[in-house]
Amino acid sequence: MNFLRGVMGGPSAGPQPSGADTIQKLCDRVASSTLLDDRRDAVRALKSLSKKYRLEVGIQAMEHLIHVLQTDRSDSEIIGYALDTLYNVISNDLEEEEQEENSAKQVDDLGSQFTEIFIKQQENVTLLLTLVEEFDFHVRWPGVKLLTSLLKQQGPQVQQIILVSPMGVSRLMDLLADSREVIRNDGVLLLQQLTKSNAAIQKIVAFENAFERLLDIITEEGNSDGGIVVEDCLLLLQNLLKNNNSNQNFFKEGSYIQRMKPWFEVGDDNCGWSAQKVTNLHLMLQLVRVLVSPTNPPGATSSCQKAMFHCGLLQQLCTILMATGVPADILTETINTVSEVIRGCQTNQDYFASVNAPSNPPRPAIVVLLMSMVNERQPFVLRCAVLYCFQCFLYKNQKGQGEIVSTLLPSTIDATGNSVSAGQLLCGGLFSTDSLSNWCAAVALAHALQENATLKEQLLRVQLATSIGNPPVSLLQQCTNILSQGDKIDRRGSKVQTRVGLLMLLCTWLSNCSIAVTHFLHNPANVPFLTGQIAENLGEEEQLVQGLCALLLGISIYYNDNSLENYRKEKLKQLIEKRIGRENFIEKLGFISKHELYSRAAQKPQPSFSSPDHMMFDHEFTKLVKELEGVISKAIYKSSEEDKKEEEVKKTLEQHDNIVTHYKKVIREQDQELEELKQRINTLTSQNEQLQATVTQQVSQIQQHKDQYNLLKVQLGKDTQHHNSHGETFQMNGIQTEEVSKLKEELEEWKNKHELLQGQLKEKDSVIEKLNSSQLEMGTTEQSSQTSKFGGLEHNNELQKELEMLRSQIQLQSAEISKLQMENQKLQVMTTTADPMLGDSGATAATSSELEGRLEQEIKELKSEVKALSEEKESLKQHLDSSSSTVAILQDEKSKLQREVAESKKEQDDLLVLLADQDQKISALKIKLKDLGVPVEDEDDTESGDQGDEDEDGDEEEQD
Repeated sequence: MNFLRGVMGGPSAGPQPSGADTIQKLCDRVASSTLLDDRRDAVRALKSLSKKYRLEVGIQAMEHLIHVLQTDRSDSEIIGYALDTLYNVISNDLEEEEQEENSAKQVDDLGSQFTEIFIKQQENVTLLLTLVEEFDFHVRWPGVKLLTSLLKQQGPQVQQIILVSPMGVSRLMDLLADSREVIRNDGVLLLQQLTKSNAAIQKIVAFENAFERLLDIITEEGNSDGGIVVEDCLLLLQNLLKNNNSNQNFFKEGSYIQRMKPWFEVGDDNCGWSAQKVTNLHLMLQLVRVLVSPTNPPGATSSCQKAMFHCGLLQQLCTILMATGVPADILTETINTVSEVIRGCQTNQDYFASVNAPSNPPRPAIVVLLMSMVNERQPFVLRCAVLYCFQCFLYKNQKGQGEIVSTLLPSTIDATGNSVSAGQLLCGGLFSTDSLSNWCAAVALAHALQENATLKEQLLRVQLATSIGNPPVSLLQQCTNILSQGDKIDRRGSKVQTRVGLLMLLCTWLSNCSIAVTHFLHNPANVPFLTGQIAENLGEEEQLVQGLCALLLGISIYYNDNSLENYRKEKLKQLIEKRIGRENFIEKLGFISKHELYSRAAQKPQPSFSSPDHMMFDHEFTKLVKELEGVISKAIYKSSEEDKKEEEVKKTLEQHDNIVTHYKKVIREQDQELEELKQRINTLTSQNEQLQATVTQQVSQIQQHKDQYNLLKVQLGKDTQHHNSHGETFQMNGIQTEEVSKLKEELEEWKNKHELLQGQLKEKDSVIEKLNSSQLEMGTTEQSSQTSKFGGLEHNNELQKELEMLRSQIQLQSAEISKLQMENQKLQVMTTTADPMLGDSGATAATSSELEGRLEQEIKELKSEVKALSEEKESLKQHLDSSSSTVAILQDEKSKLQREVAESKKEQDDLLVLLADQDQKISALKIKLKDLGVPVEDEDDTESGDQGDEDEDGDEEEQD
């Protein structure tokens, strides 16, 4: 114990041992002592020396400490001391001593070396994972810290060991559920290190319900108002989602995007935000951007954008965008976030166009943002963010492009001048004395024209009033005027930047628009200016301008329709050959793609520049240069004959494309007609089924009436026998005689009605026979002509059979009605024979009073039965009339269908022959083009043009 007393600082006699000797003795004690208390004291002493004598403890004691972890697991105190000692040895976070700058690298190397020694035996990491499972605070917490330190020093190696360890990641996920905040928070830091740059572990952590737990922690801590724990959780979420498509899809499908909306709820008073809140909100915005980043697959980005709109997240971001008092860096990041949420999503772009700023009068959010972009007093980063937002708003948004350009056209400009439009702000920025505003406005206007030939032509109508008394000039002319003046105008900022912006605008405007090229060449000063700029030998800064001038001149040649005699393609090529030289022209054209700033801009859509001087190229413009550089180089070297042949081939191809497009349109229309015919056949089939059901009901009703009639017949026979046996004693008074006569008259009327019904049934029977015969003839012709092409018309044969069944059923009904008529006639005969018998019985009035009552009752019953029978016959008549009219309608519809099907077959046969001829001609023309050296795509352009808008969106996204 004297030895331990000396180590712990107690008084001792004699010379003091050195640190290395003390550590050696402590290690021997840990290795050889049999008492647990002695070993525990020795490990505690090593812990106290591990910070001061880090190297010595690491070299001599690491093996013994690992042995303690393996053998003394029953004592949590010694395990905790051992873990703390290992942490002090391996970790580079020195709290007590400040290291000098020259020794910092040595400290990093020391921790990395000790980590490498520790993980050399993979069992050590597995042992540490087992210890982290212990619930004891003195074991779990130092174990978490030690594992975090190992991951910081040798991340990939430790990640691989944990990944192959059984349930290794799952054990660490339990740390997030620990009720002790210290362990939970350090567990978040551990998972941060564990998930860095390892997609496999990221997926495992995500599917271990990490999103749910982390979002719960953020909510418990107060969302953006929370402390550093919220920041750590957000960093871990970024690790799990960034560049991991599987986790992003899982996050969206789990409806976790909806839980992000409360993060961005801000109040009216946004002053005095703490630094931690600013940091948290900044990370939250970055997390949203991770989900909708342009580098993600287009389908995943689009689904996340739609989810953010439907849950109200986009609306919440726009609220922050228009709020007052928001810090500048949060406002900038919010603009960037809104930009990527609406980029390429028509629904979100339309909503953003409808957002108004809370001003008086209200102004569109786009106008307010453009005012900030062209205002030179605004921060540079904010202006870049607004430009990116405007670009994303116009990306694949022809509707938005049209709205922006329409604010420049003469018919839509507000004559009162009360409101400022987006077009006026862009023109103001384009012609201001601030070079950065010139560049931003030029790029923004170029995006309004991107891939939209119609708007390029409409923009030629824009007229500008330069000064009072002078006639207005076109926007195109004013751009070339400013470009030619160059250094003569005093500007703030880089003068090269203004010319680069204008040249990019002109190149975008003139590309793929022959009318704009003609307008540009119509000014006689433009071509000499371009050739002069290209031919001069200027400095490195001017080389970029020379390359853009060469690109603009090349576009004027490639998209020239030879409508101006003095500036035909051949003459412009001769001019280049004489004044510049073809090789020199191609060399100057190559300056663009070789420039360093060009390479930076081509990497991602967001304009991110370290300083305003580096703001030279736009991402979309780099794609245009890549597309046109090769074709312009080939066009310069082509002869006039090759140009003529190419033009002829292009015209022929355009004509054939138009013909093919026309026939495709005709085929689509015929397909629509066929679909309509099929629908009509389905409706007729359903109507026929309804008719069959009606006929079935009628048959059942007739059977019921037949049964009722048989009963009446039996009852009447019994009554007649009764009257014959008692005829001599039967007597009727005057009232009963009148009722019997009325009954006879009604029976006579019903007889006449039956005769009329029978005649009508015979006429309808003949009509049905005619329809049946004509339908049989049409069915045979239809079967011979269309069995090979339209198998779906077998429904007509079924209709024919069903009509035959309907006819047979109607014949049965007519037979039943004739039987009813015969029975009624028998009834009439019976009533007439009963009359004289009743008349001769007047002498026996005294004995017939009882029989008179019975006769009255029977007569009343007979009248009611006859009345019911008449009503049923009337309903039968109506049903027969409706069925006969329906049959006639069916026959008319069927004949029309047969004629239309025959015509469509004939037209399609003609179209197939024409299309085959066109394909042969197109293939021959493509062979000619290949012989002439013109690049021809192997795939059919017309087929690709026929694809849906979603496929086109996907292709352009992939090119990004």
